Amino acid sequence: MRDLSKSLKAVRTVKDFRMAGHLAGAILVLFLTAFIGFAQSKETRQLPSNPPNQGDKQDTIKINVDLVVLHASVQDRNRLPVSGLGKEDFRVYEDGVLQQIESFKQEDIPVTVGLVIDNSGSMRPKGNEVIAAAMAFALASNANDQMFVVNFNENVFFGLPAGTAFTSDRTQLKFALFKFAAEGMTALYDAIAAGLEHLKNGDRDKKVLIVISDGGDNASRQNLARIMTLAKQSEAIIYTIGLFDTDDIDRNPGFSNSWQRLLGRFLMPKSINEAVPICERIARDIRSQYTLTYVPLNMNYDGKYRVVEVKAATQGGERLVVRTRAGYYVPLKP
Repeated sequence: MRDLSKSLKAVRTVKDFRMAGHLAGAILVLFLTAFIGFAQSKETRQLPSNPPNQGDKQDTIKINVDLVVLHASVQDRNRLPVSGLGKEDFRVYEDGVLQQIESFKQEDIPVTVGLVIDNSGSMRPKGNEVIAAAMAFALASNANDQMFVVNFNENVFFGLPAGTAFTSDRTQLKFALFKFAAEGMTALYDAIAAGLEHLKNGDRDKKVLIVISDGGDNASRQNLARIMTLAKQSEAIIYTIGLFDTDDIDRNPGFSNSWQRLLGRFLMPKSINEAVPICERIARDIRSQYTLTYVPLNMNYDGKYRVVEVKAATQGGERLVVRTRAGYYVPLKP
């Protein structure tokens, strides 16, 4: 239960880092650039009701066929966002088999966002910069996004006032970010688990979790294997920003690469001063993603994990970099 983990992969100015058994002093910033949801045939999928004092509102999605939904970011070889692509520019593969894309769009839609912020003692010198980065993300995001804050040290707290599950009010969000002093140990895994669970209460179709931390876990009841499973099962896009010294000895590229294959790209600023532009970049990325859907050719409800790959190229033949979820679990047939 005391697995220490740290993982991150670079996006341009970003480096791989190492985890030696225990990830001391560094972390994750889980970037999962895509969401995959699997909806049951001729069935109504209801998101869980909001926490107490949130009323009875639920978002109901009705769907007539099994449908996989992918949110994908596309960049060119210079890591610049690519817009204006059409359906014909994409190829979707499931377990290596080409699928037929049913629907395709690129639009800026409101999302449910969780900000998971490390408030352990080691974050004290970085606190103001982290809050500035989180607020930069919020201000660059869609004004109708619903957000919440998970603060954590050895304990996990929800920063918004009691009875308020989400907010679009940036002032209220800033108060939540400042609510707790930086002290104590690091229950990173517990905080990620809490954030993923709370996202289910949001009524936006698209869900995002942003994790900001500088250290490995040393206080969670959850372990790394459990968090990996929760991330694979989640419908969330997960971004991770790791704030730690470049000479940190606890690095393990192999671990970072495995996390990368599952969840996408890690973001690791060279310095704390890069946190603000990175968060602004994440906001732009979320607002410019493509959404693709397809009906799987394999209609077997076997409860197994299926690997998904999306490829894209321009009309001129330039291959593009697509970041999306690595796969999804098929539900067992009722």
